[in-house]
Parts: sequence; C-alpha cells; structure tokens
Amino acid sequence: MTAADPLSDVAARALPLLDLTDLSEGCTAEAVRGLCERAQRHAVAAVCVWPRFVAQAAQALAGSGVRIATVVNFPEGSEDVAGTVAETRAALADGADEIDLVLPYRAFLRGDADAARAMVASVREACGEKLLKVILETGMLPDAGTVARASRLALEAGADFLKTSTGKTPVSATPEAAEAMLFTIRDRDGARPVGLKVSGGLRRVEDAARYLALADRIMGPVWASPDTFRIGASALLDDLARAVEAAA
Repeated sequence: MTAADPLSDVAARALPLLDLTDLSEGCTAEAVRGLCERAQRHAVAAVCVWPRFVAQAAQALAGSGVRIATVVNFPEGSEDVAGTVAETRAALADGADEIDLVLPYRAFLRGDADAARAMVASVREACGEKLLKVILETGMLPDAGTVARASRLALEAGADFLKTSTGKTPVSATPEAAEAMLFTIRDRDGARPVGLKVSGGLRRVEDAARYLALADRIMGPVWASPDTFRIGASALLDDLARAVEAAA
C-alpha cells in the first residue's frame, strides 16, 4: 500500500473512532491491561470492558484521553430496570465515561414499548451527563422498519448514541440496519447531537470502509467523528494498524 491507497486512508480515519473491546467470557485483568496499552498506543476513542474491569481500566487510562465504556443489561436485554440502574451507578462510580445499555428488545418486539422506554429513560437519568449508547440488537429485529421504530424510541428516551449489536447473537451489525439507524438519526426532530456505533463482526479495513461510506452518504462527509460515530471491535484494530503502518 501507498499513502494514497484508499484503505490506508480509511484505516487512519477509523482508528480514532474505535471502541476497542474485550467482552469475551474469559476476559482477565491481564487481558484488560493489554487492551488498555494497545488503546493508548493507537489513540482510539475508548475501551469497552465488562463492568468488573472498569476501575482497572480507568486507572490504567487516567489522563490518556481514551474513554472508558462498559455494558449494562448485557447481553440479555432484560426488563429489570432497578437492577440495571444499580449496575449503571456502580460502573459510573468505578470510573466509566460511557454506558452501553441493551434495549429490552424482546419487550419491544412483543409490543411493550413502554417497558423498553422505561429502561432507557431510567438509565438516562442515572447517567447524568455521561454518554448513553443504546444497543438495539438489530440482528434480532425482523426488518428495517422495526429497526427504525426501535431507534426512534431510544432517541426519544434520551440515548446519545444508537448501537447496532452486542456481538452475542448470530447476526450482528449489517449495512441495512446501520442505514435505517442513520436515516432515523438524520430525520429526527430536534437539534440534539446523537451518534451511531456499529458493533459486531467488523474485522477488516474493508468493513470499516463500508460503514464509513454509509455515514458519509447519509449524514455528510464531515459528520463522522468520535462524538458521532464509533466502531466497536476487537480484531479490527490489528488490520487498521497494519494498513496505517504499511502506508507510512
């Protein structure tokens, strides 16, 4: 690759948008230490770790500019509002900057929009000024219209970001779901800035290119920034770094 190669350009653009993630079942404190070192080395937007590792990550990344994200109501998307609020408050006390909340998507699918809305609104209140990303689990939603309706509900209840997936279901992020979410963000009422996080199954520079191109087409070529667009991934970092280094 050369400096003019489009993939190297995409990689350089995507690195600062990355939420470097380890939500593996066997994640350890040693793995989180390595994750934080890699996050600082490549100046990514955030790390995303299990709540039990938030305090460790916050200590490791203090003063680095890399934010700490964690997950709540994850991955089940239950309707336990009180338990999820307690989980959120504990994570924030440990140093989390961003909360990735799984929408109670099963409740939403059976027509109980109030239960889904109550969860988002309650966690929004618990977050205060911290960033709230709502995971729609789009691979479990039947079509783009349902994705759009779930997106509107989450935004109306106070989400700062919409997120595609937990990465724990057979279908994770898809361009079709991301497109529906971006159109909802673009066409919503109100001027409050909100963003999109694409997560689940992104492993190559070409994957990042596909979703950045969607954002550019729908939202405009200067819209995607760490404040409005994130890519949640683990394996993707290595491919991005290789592309950037090859172009240097």
